[in-house]
Amino acid sequence: MAKIKAAYDHYKFFLLAVFFLCMKTYILYKFGFKIKTDNILQEILLMVNPLSSAVFLIGLSFLFSGLTRNIIVVVMSLFTTAILFFNLLYFRFFSDFLTWPVLFQTSNAKDLSGSVTELLKFTDLFLLMDIIILAILIVMKMIPQQTQVKRQFVYVSLAALSIFLVNLTIAQVERPQLLTRSFDREMLVKNIGIVNYHVYDGYIQSQSKAQRVFADSSDITEILDHRIENYKEPDPELFGIAEGKNIIVLSLESLQSFVINETLFGEEITPFLNELIKDSYYFDQFYHQTEQGKTSDSEFIVANSLYPRDSGAVFFTHAGNEYHSLPEILNEEGYYTSVMHANNKSFWNRDMMYTAFEYDQFFDINYYDVNEENSIGWGLKDLDFFEQSIQLLKEQPKPFYSKFITLTNHFPFELEEEDHLISEFDSNSRTLNRYFPTVRYMDYALEHFFERLKEEGIYEESIFIIYGDHYGISENHKRAMSLFLEKDEITDLDQLQLQRVPMLVHIPGHKQNEIKHNVSGQIDIKPTIMHLLGLNTKNDVQFGSDLFSPEREEFTVLRDGSVITDKAVYTKGTCYRKMDGLEVSQLNCQEAVEKGATELRLSDKVIYGDLLRFY
Repeated sequence: MAKIKAAYDHYKFFLLAVFFLCMKTYILYKFGFKIKTDNILQEILLMVNPLSSAVFLIGLSFLFSGLTRNIIVVVMSLFTTAILFFNLLYFRFFSDFLTWPVLFQTSNAKDLSGSVTELLKFTDLFLLMDIIILAILIVMKMIPQQTQVKRQFVYVSLAALSIFLVNLTIAQVERPQLLTRSFDREMLVKNIGIVNYHVYDGYIQSQSKAQRVFADSSDITEILDHRIENYKEPDPELFGIAEGKNIIVLSLESLQSFVINETLFGEEITPFLNELIKDSYYFDQFYHQTEQGKTSDSEFIVANSLYPRDSGAVFFTHAGNEYHSLPEILNEEGYYTSVMHANNKSFWNRDMMYTAFEYDQFFDINYYDVNEENSIGWGLKDLDFFEQSIQLLKEQPKPFYSKFITLTNHFPFELEEEDHLISEFDSNSRTLNRYFPTVRYMDYALEHFFERLKEEGIYEESIFIIYGDHYGISENHKRAMSLFLEKDEITDLDQLQLQRVPMLVHIPGHKQNEIKHNVSGQIDIKPTIMHLLGLNTKNDVQFGSDLFSPEREEFTVLRDGSVITDKAVYTKGTCYRKMDGLEVSQLNCQEAVEKGATELRLSDKVIYGDLLRFY
């Protein structure tokens, strides 16, 4: 009995810290990350998966003795708490978990300060409660100091490893091939724990770095064969219709399709876009395909018709690659290519990536007059941005390809009262409430831009590609979104449908406009523009297909593996029938899911192997 008491006294501070850390992590899983479970086994896994990492990390204290050992217990608890806290902040905005590439995107940090402040909550102090209790126990000398016995660390490490292997074995039974689904970060966190997920993510990132070293010119053959097999002939009536015209591409920040042709308190949310749709080709089943890179991911997709990475941002991780981008192709066709975006040129590593894409010019914040009166939130207001861009457009050689990236409709959706053209929504979500005035303001700024283009004689000489770059309202706002959409709840299928973004092709003077219902995504923009200009895409390394092709297959895959066709939808492991949303057998989605997985794999192969250097 005395030995048991002595062992308890020896390990009680360690066990208390492990208990606190596991309970804190579990509570965060349920209420911070809102991780759902479908059965008792998943709930048990969720409860115990922090144990192995907690035992190991806090067990590092056994390498020390005396007061230092107890201090190391607190330090490792604080270290793990920091991991939880930064993931929690990231999750509140992106509904996702951090990855190693995101952590190294430090050049963006100064631009994110306003967003981080918006994400902080008073209840976050809860994360420090166990740290405070442990520190008090040390200060009050209620924890005995121990001598160093290094074999104890060996025992603790073996215990941590055993716990992890048992955890992983059970998780693999619950979710077969778990470790092959690195893109499904919630699934990994749910099954192996958040700290173990970060270790695994580090391993995956190191593996991807090695792919370039071992790639050779023969690897691109599979990609080209896939392209030729899936190539669709263009619409002969539209092929070359834009030849010699300016191409103006408008990337509209955080604009989702649920606001199009909708009203709030009797007022149209996007009156200008609603009218423009009537005089354009509008794609109402068009999806963004971005991941953690958000706007930069959409830029990457549009420029290359390649999928972004499943973690981090290609703009950071692969800016040194060779690309055969749309700007480079248009340069060869005599176009002057540019981007206009009133932000720091280094944000999202744009200065480096735009060089890789071979843009002729990046008009960044240094080309704009930005002051306190004309800026808010992330920078220059859209109205001033478009107005000041007119002169830059006029000075460019023609024909030009110019891309505009707006800013005002960006989280946390700040806007001065004088610029409110529509009232805020009334719900439990300040984010969704404020979203509508910033969308309305962006729509108004866009209308002004078109008016100015007409005044300057640029409008008739141009065609316009207009699309939303990514979602603005994450799935953390389901309750408020269900109120706006007048639904009882937002299901996984509803959430997938909310990933639709507006897509318009506006050709001044063209009369045969219509709303097209074919399933499509941002991956299809590059081949569409090329065909409108009369350029061949059959032998290009790309994965999209012309939006106007008569033979076009209705298919889109998102970066998380979700797949949409004209008949079925697959997301989060469930297959739904498209026409009524009912769950159906996985067999109804199997072919589309396999095709989606193939496209993502081949695109990753191009990026990780830098295969376009062999093209």
